[in-house]
Amino acid sequence: MATVAGVAVEPGHWIGGERVGAADAFEDVSPIGERPIAEIARGGPDAVDTAVAAARAAFPAWSRTSREERARLLHAIADGVDKRVEELAQVETADNGALIRSHRRGVMPRVAHNFRFFADWLLNLGHDDFDTRGHANHVSWDPAGVCALITPWNAPLMLATWKIAPALAAGNTVVLKPAEWTPLTASLLAGITAEAGLPDGVFNVVQGYGAEVGGPLTAHPDVRRISFTGSVPTAKAIAAAAAPNLTPLSLELGGKSPLLVFADADLDLAVDLAVEQYDNAGQVCLAATRLLVESSVAEEFTERFLAKAAALKQGDPRDEATDIGPQIHRRHLERVDGFVRRAKDAGARALLGGGPNEELGGLYYRPTLLTGAPEGAEILTEEVFGPVLTLQTFDTEEQAIAMANGTRFGLAATLATGDPERARRVTSRLVAGTVWVNCFFVRDLRAPFGGARESGMGREGGDWSFDFYCDVKNTVTAPWAR
Repeated sequence: MATVAGVAVEPGHWIGGERVGAADAFEDVSPIGERPIAEIARGGPDAVDTAVAAARAAFPAWSRTSREERARLLHAIADGVDKRVEELAQVETADNGALIRSHRRGVMPRVAHNFRFFADWLLNLGHDDFDTRGHANHVSWDPAGVCALITPWNAPLMLATWKIAPALAAGNTVVLKPAEWTPLTASLLAGITAEAGLPDGVFNVVQGYGAEVGGPLTAHPDVRRISFTGSVPTAKAIAAAAAPNLTPLSLELGGKSPLLVFADADLDLAVDLAVEQYDNAGQVCLAATRLLVESSVAEEFTERFLAKAAALKQGDPRDEATDIGPQIHRRHLERVDGFVRRAKDAGARALLGGGPNEELGGLYYRPTLLTGAPEGAEILTEEVFGPVLTLQTFDTEEQAIAMANGTRFGLAATLATGDPERARRVTSRLVAGTVWVNCFFVRDLRAPFGGARESGMGREGGDWSFDFYCDVKNTVTAPWAR
């Protein structure tokens, strides 16, 4: 048993309703002070086989469980999360370095909401019957089987439950592989599901490294759905592993999203939206890291942005007053700094930040704004996943759209304008799964979520989640049989 932020956390896997140890362990290191906080069971192919077998054995009974009972259990899990918001917040802040205030006020309540939403959506899931030459068509959603869910470290529990909740609601069983840098709240969730009365084997957690757990899991012939959030290279490896079994995939990948600021925009709002992109120390796939500003207002926008960004407080994420915490890991900080150093070597200038925060030390990277990068530069086209924004200018709407669409990604885009007609014109031409107009990060679980191009495959949310996690069936009945 590990004790993290005063909370007891089981380090073992959760398989078939039991804690399962392992011969080997890996060290979980907190980004706050880079100190070890737990020794975690290190899974491999054997643990994967055991977990998939447990999930497969639990599937027949769970898939036949009534919608009402499945919904009741999901609400019970949500109740358990609500009771432990503070514990979950403390542990996740220790594990991934995100702000405690965000975990308390937004993230953990959203975890509970994920379960409640999909429980309620399940009870209303349906399609009106329709007639074809006197024949009745009836659409139904059949549970698919064992779902392999692989989740990232930047919002570990929220993004995991975005997948877990609809998969369970649909009548599937789950094997979750949390990110090895942030495994702790997945372990706490396993205990919450047991307390809620979820049957053994319906939800399983196997911890470990990608090659040792993710590889065998995504290649397993008994897995019927794979949902992954993470990097493009890992997604390609998952797709290759899934191909021999033709396992359906849902992939939510990286982004290099733009924020387009037109001269007719409310500049105070535009600046607020831009500074908001430093949220979670820039470790957000949806972040609009490319600031594209109309030339006529670029100087004024930049002055206001620098003043507002300079007021951000960087420091210990456990302090309620902190605005920006650390990067997740030493390797990641070095990766972020590598992007910035190469950008400066190629001619970019840092108007803000530009390197690690030497005053704080550790894994703190200063909020950074770069300008002057040449067209096509790495810093303008590749995902950094840190508190690093770039500033470019445009003169025409056509030029703005071309710049916005000028990467291999297409996850999201944000637009600031005071002209509704311009908003309609521009958004219709942006390549993105989500577009925000004069707002950012407004997420509704009823809406489809996913990316275009190399930002992903498929959509989840509302009916789209059930379409993915189920085999959608149409039953056609002849008149004499009705």
